[in-house]
Amino acid sequence: MHRSKVLSAFLAVLLLLTGLAACTGKQPHALSVDGLGVIHESEFGGVYLMMTIDDFNARGFCYGDSVTVTFSNGYTMDDLPYFSGYYVNVNEPLLVAYPGYDYIKAAINYGKDVWEFAGLDESMTAAVTLKEHGKYLDIQEASDIHYLDEREKYPSDAVFANFRVVNAGRLRENVLYRSASPCDNQHNRAPYVDALIGDAGVNCVVNLADNEAKVQKYIAADDFRSPYWLSLYEGGHVILLSMSMNFQADDFKMKICEGLRAMSAQEGPYLVHCTEGKDRTGFMCMLLEALAGASYRELVDDYMLTYDNYYQITERSDKAKYDTILDRNLVAMIRYIVNDDSVDVTTADLSVYARKFLLSIGMADAEIDALLDRLTD
Repeated sequence: MHRSKVLSAFLAVLLLLTGLAACTGKQPHALSVDGLGVIHESEFGGVYLMMTIDDFNARGFCYGDSVTVTFSNGYTMDDLPYFSGYYVNVNEPLLVAYPGYDYIKAAINYGKDVWEFAGLDESMTAAVTLKEHGKYLDIQEASDIHYLDEREKYPSDAVFANFRVVNAGRLRENVLYRSASPCDNQHNRAPYVDALIGDAGVNCVVNLADNEAKVQKYIAADDFRSPYWLSLYEGGHVILLSMSMNFQADDFKMKICEGLRAMSAQEGPYLVHCTEGKDRTGFMCMLLEALAGASYRELVDDYMLTYDNYYQITERSDKAKYDTILDRNLVAMIRYIVNDDSVDVTTADLSVYARKFLLSIGMADAEIDALLDRLTD
């Protein structure tokens, strides 16, 4: 089942490893590609530069290099780290070759959309020039993580599907779940998620990643095997939010309000998911857990379980990577919610700040209370 996707995942990892090996030598000083078409990638925010990852690396660019991206309208992004993942802090730029992407991409991690602030359109092109070989190689090597899309590599269906109950703070038992996508099968996980949410009796799905057009493509795909999710979708129990990755954006905050109001109007249990159940799902679950009175430690344990499920990274197995991921992602999210640098987020009553955040983005106290009535004892 899904042998071609499993083979593709294996080859992607192999290419990543061989690419890193090929980049140990000295690189030419004058290394450049130009005339690359540009495509707006709005879901995660950024600009695809129309050269495949394999072709770009074959030209001599290596993960950990410093590059300059210059668009034909004159806008320049100088000294970008070129990484195989989003290994920069919030609001920092990079050129990324994320496994599964069609092309290399210039982006701001959890930040503003490059396409918009650079003033780009489809008629323009881009050039990428090597600035310094290996300048960021230490970060690439310390941060590099990847996972396989082969069920047999994981100890259980739940681990493979990144599926679990969220029960921190005062959250009622078995009312809120999180996972990878039950409908988008690009990582072979959707049928497993579907079976798990069926067993859990999930009644309402909050899909942070997709819109109606994407969902119709999933349903029409040959590998679509999610009958339980389809019954929820056809019954009006799937909320589609199509959120970007930028949790600081006005649109992101507007869709949080939209999603939580829609949740309150339906009976649980609830599932929150995006594509991998990692970043957007991580933010939404952190917010709900904090609102329900979860401690900082509970937020950390739930968020970082995703990295154990996908990458086998734990505080014990690889503390350096664990701490880097935690600080770069979850802690940045929590600090954004708290919005006060003087607050010690490890000891604060985060429910106070979660409520203030929801009020600041447009929810009313009565709406927040209605949501808590659904989720807590």
